[in-house]
Amino acid sequence: MRIPARSVCTAIRDDIVSGVLERGSRLAEEQLARRYGVSRVPVREALRTLESEGFVVSRRHAGACVAEPTRQEAADLLETRVLLEPLGAARAAQRRTEAHLKVLRGLVRLGRERARGGQGEDLRSLGGWFHETLAQASASPGLITLLTQLRYKIAWMYAVEQPVQPMECWSEHAAIVDAVARGDAERARALTAVHAERTARAHRLRIPPPRPAVRVSQHPVNTASARD
Repeated sequence: MRIPARSVCTAIRDDIVSGVLERGSRLAEEQLARRYGVSRVPVREALRTLESEGFVVSRRHAGACVAEPTRQEAADLLETRVLLEPLGAARAAQRRTEAHLKVLRGLVRLGRERARGGQGEDLRSLGGWFHETLAQASASPGLITLLTQLRYKIAWMYAVEQPVQPMECWSEHAAIVDAVARGDAERARALTAVHAERTARAHRLRIPPPRPAVRVSQHPVNTASARD
């Protein structure tokens, strides 16, 4: 059975974001095909997609390599997110469905429970799901794509400190959901802008250590588990 290029793309992207494939390392099609247990065709398609997203660059005499973003490029990502997330929230207030509201309210409830219990890792995942659902509620495919790519890139370039007062963070989430539920686009936009500005300050740039000789692991990886 042919594995879709998008599954290979997700697997490679996840390995770049997690640091398994280091910044600047060469991405040889044959080695990647062996690593993920696929042919070179979906690998080649995946690398083209990842290059368009900014995770991969093509270098003369080296071919495809993991990109090495500059500090300015990393800073631009946070600034872009601070501008786009409020727009997404405003559109969500106008276009959300009851299903979106149900999920958002459920995430807020779980977030508050985990915050009271001090379960930091759960909070990080729940926060990601909250913002992903809020973006989906905007019903704007182009904006959803941009915000999704931003989340991946920011996770790649930054470590995020846990908030000192996590309940305050989830209270902000709850207020955003209330504005979205009432269809108050301007309030949703304003609340999300404040939240995005505050959370941006918790991001710390990852400084990669000196890179050793390039080597790509060749053991097979089960791409069936990769999230599409």
